[in-house]
Amino acid sequence: MGHGEHGYSGMVAAGGPADVRELPGLTIIKVAVGPMDNNAYLLRCAATGEQLLIDAANEAETLLGLIGAAGLTTVVTSHHHDDHVQALDAVVAATGARTVAHPADADAIPVPTTVLVRDGDEVTVGTATLRVIHLVGHTPGSIALLYDADPAAPHLFTGDCLFPGGPGATFGNAAAFSSLMDDLERKVFGPLPDATWIYPGHGRDTTIEAERPHLAEWRARGW
Repeated sequence: MGHGEHGYSGMVAAGGPADVRELPGLTIIKVAVGPMDNNAYLLRCAATGEQLLIDAANEAETLLGLIGAAGLTTVVTSHHHDDHVQALDAVVAATGARTVAHPADADAIPVPTTVLVRDGDEVTVGTATLRVIHLVGHTPGSIALLYDADPAAPHLFTGDCLFPGGPGATFGNAAAFSSLMDDLERKVFGPLPDATWIYPGHGRDTTIEAERPHLAEWRARGW
């Protein structure tokens, strides 16, 4: 897997600097926060400067420092697990941002959800559009966000549903594992090209191309 343009690698560590990727129409700022090494992604519309945060996971001061004076319009929570929402209350209180989540997870998120989204819905940041992909298995309401302004090379924020080396955890639940694999194959690996860049909820980035050859292996091992 090659590095992104302009030196973007997606390699970040809690306490370390953010990594920045400039795309046509959108800037992606990736930062890791402790203590669980969660990734948070600040997306900035190149045309309007409007900003959206994916997962106010922890370290509100770190996230607010990245957000800066430009403010924050929206926070999307990829799923309800505690390690992805620790800074949500503080970030929303400081910025007045609207909150977005899937209804199947919203009740378990400790901050009220302003906008409920379902599979195929769109979330905008300025003039940029993200499409919601609902993936059931890691949690009932896990969502990924797709930015495909360039359909030949889309960008997909997968929360904890897809990582380098496998799907997200399904905690020994065979039905949840089958559901997650089915959804990944049908909604991610099926329609999206190999050049799709994957930004997960923890750790390093990957691509569809790097992970596609291993789908049968993941199925066989059951996790």
